[in-house]
Amino acid sequence: MHPPTPTDRRPLRSRSFPLFISLARALAARRVRPNAISVASTLCAVGGAVLLVLAFRVGTDLAGRVMLMGAGGLFMLRLLCNMLDGMVAVEGGLGTPAGELYNEVPDRVSDAAVLIGAGYAVNSCSALGYSAAILAVMTAYIRAVGKGAGAGSDFSGLMDKKRRMALVTLACAVLALSPRTIEPLFTIHGNPIGVWPVTLAVIAVGSLVTCLTRLRNIARRLRTSA
Repeated sequence: MHPPTPTDRRPLRSRSFPLFISLARALAARRVRPNAISVASTLCAVGGAVLLVLAFRVGTDLAGRVMLMGAGGLFMLRLLCNMLDGMVAVEGGLGTPAGELYNEVPDRVSDAAVLIGAGYAVNSCSALGYSAAILAVMTAYIRAVGKGAGAGSDFSGLMDKKRRMALVTLACAVLALSPRTIEPLFTIHGNPIGVWPVTLAVIAVGSLVTCLTRLRNIARRLRTSA
């Protein structure tokens, strides 16, 4: 099986949705800078991470559920900003020389904030949060190394950004809408395991598989082009 053809832009079918095209055009018409949209995506991620940590620690049970729903909404808004910044920069012609930095660095901060925040959520595990964050950042690092080595940007793999955010958002929805008795999901040797540890473990393992997949693809391309 041949590795996917490399591209310097993440392939997203959602870029062709009329609603998002109209939104990107509206932002470009108002001269909203793509770098500002990139920064906004990080603010959404950090805000959502704070809500994860505070949910069920402050206020009533209802307040905790509202915070989780708010966190999930902010994570989806982060992905929307991630898509729109590129559309405004490329299709809107508002890209800047520093655009690549604003496109990549805020994303790494966002990934770390969300996953570490999930590690400090109620009934979670901070070690799993840090592990998932490190491996998520490594997937992007390997992609960047491949691009620098001349193999192009490889966006393949089991656990990319949108899937990481989808899993975290799903966990938020489950905990917000389910009875509190759902926790723990199961026990191992008498230790309770809840929604967050399972979610973070899946993200960590999936990110590790993604790292290995990208390394394999990049190595194949470099050998072929040598």
